[in-house]
Amino acid sequence: MTQAKSAAELVRLIRSRAVSPVEVMEQTLKAIEDRNPVINAFVALRAKAALDEARALADDLAAGRTVGPLAGLPIGVKDLEDVQGMVTTYGSVPHKDNVAQRDSVQVERLKAAGAIVVGKTNTPEFGFTGFTKNRLFGVTRNPWNPERTPGGSSGGSAAAVAGGLVFVATGSDGGGSVRIPASYSGCFGLKTSQGRIPMGPAGLLPMFHIAVMGPLTRTVEDAALFLDCTAGYHPCDPFSLPHPGRSYLEVLDRLPRNLRIAYSPDLGYAPVQKDVLARVEAAVKAFEDMGHTVERWKGTFPDPGEAWSRLSGVDFYDKPEETLEKNKPDMGRTLVGALEMARTMNMADLMDSQKMRTELNRVLWDLFDEYDLFLTPTLPSEAFGAKGPPPSEIDGKPIPLLWAVAFTYPFNLSGHPAASVRAGLSDSGMPVGLQIVGPRQRDDLVLQAARAFEKARPWNDTWPKVG
Repeated sequence: MTQAKSAAELVRLIRSRAVSPVEVMEQTLKAIEDRNPVINAFVALRAKAALDEARALADDLAAGRTVGPLAGLPIGVKDLEDVQGMVTTYGSVPHKDNVAQRDSVQVERLKAAGAIVVGKTNTPEFGFTGFTKNRLFGVTRNPWNPERTPGGSSGGSAAAVAGGLVFVATGSDGGGSVRIPASYSGCFGLKTSQGRIPMGPAGLLPMFHIAVMGPLTRTVEDAALFLDCTAGYHPCDPFSLPHPGRSYLEVLDRLPRNLRIAYSPDLGYAPVQKDVLARVEAAVKAFEDMGHTVERWKGTFPDPGEAWSRLSGVDFYDKPEETLEKNKPDMGRTLVGALEMARTMNMADLMDSQKMRTELNRVLWDLFDEYDLFLTPTLPSEAFGAKGPPPSEIDGKPIPLLWAVAFTYPFNLSGHPAASVRAGLSDSGMPVGLQIVGPRQRDDLVLQAARAFEKARPWNDTWPKVG
């Protein structure tokens, strides 16, 4: 894409008029035309409108008008999120004609910063699984190996970024849905703090605040730039956080020295594929090489899987429930089963789940009283088959379904910011992720640590060739 290696670099070239936003958009659309048939990352395009917006921006630049910090940047938007005038299908057949009347807050802010929406990226139905397949658009495939999944539920966004179709795409993360595809696809993925980027507008406010918005990018700098353009309170989301009052990009290279860092290879319960763990532990050592103190965490971590399933199920229930009975035949059986289970939950179930959440909070309170950061594998395995199912064993050891994503959902329940950085490649050449978890609302520290790791162990020169 005009030889740029990142979104930030591309925007600098556009803003300086070294490259034309029209040329950038034409190259983007050509890349999608050539590569998307292999990976199925984009499921809808607004090609003419995007080119028209690029031409209008070119006129603004030529006239010397002020342009935004993302001027001319082509982006993909996950198909759980609204773009005015485009269909938001949620990857679900019954919603194939659901035209959005306005942009989500995140999209609205990206557009205001000058980004140009190219199209919508694929997602499992209602974002329900950790791999990307639905009855409406089919299977999305991993650019590193099309027989494998890019993960989910932001799998289309991750595949678009890893496959070089765009540098940035939006995601959402309710149990790992940004970090899972970031790990499997070798991107950078940031699960922001709850409320950091406003959710919605939505028909129903969430009750338990499990899901957040966040970017999938090629570099950490790109994610910081994204967050600068999207963070801050909005009245449609009364739980959104005030703007932090500083630029994430400006403080990105100011990681404090001599940090105390805790590391857990298993959270006390989760087996990890042997070669995946080897890459993660080599990545952890990079922080020691930077001069930080890294200690294996000796605490006890409760597995909050059942609590997460119940509470996220309640928050997830609102969109499909009104038409569930009518739409059942056109919806996935696993999704329907989960929705029907959510219907049966009672106050005792919810109280037990909230008690587990409280215990988890106490554990992490103690952990971050002693340590500045917490490191884990992002996932226990490399990417599995594109059509699923998730692994039922790790190196021959049987695991329950949720342990396929054992390291991600706890931090949705707790609300802590977390990111996945590429730790290396497995023995079969698939990306492996290291998860960096920060104290509550310290998105800046997570980004700083990820940036320092990226500089110590760069990954942006190695990407798969598609097609």
